[in-house]
Amino acid sequence: MNTFLVIAGALAVTLMAASGLAAVTTGWVAPFGRRRVLRPKLHGYGQLLGAAAASLWMFLGVFPARFDVLPLVAWVVFMGSLGIQMLAQRPGRTPVPPATESVS
Repeated sequence: MNTFLVIAGALAVTLMAASGLAAVTTGWVAPFGRRRVLRPKLHGYGQLLGAAAASLWMFLGVFPARFDVLPLVAWVVFMGSLGIQMLAQRPGRTPVPPATESVS
């Protein structure tokens, strides 16, 4: 049973990292998120960070004797990646056009 869970977790993290890499390099976002994501590169960076944190938690956080603070750090980093992905769904700042002064 543990082998199936490890394979499923590794597959999920790999797909998340591949999707993040595709978003960073080409701007491609999965079809179920295209309507919401306004900044695909930022979304991809969030996915890459989330994949790294999830793999850190899954594969190194299970050793409590040697890495006692590691699961907490991985959880904080994963929550930060979700925050980054949430920011990617909001419009970015647009520069204010300079006001043209009319001399009368």
